Amino acid sequence: MDLEYILGFILSVLLTGYLLYALLRPERF
Repeated sequence: MDLEYILGFILSVLLTGYLLYALLRPERF
């Protein structure tokens, strides 16, 4: 497995989690 693929996967997961958190907690933004 390439390091770039692993980093891209982690970044996509973190970004998705952040967006879901923003949708669930709009009062913090």
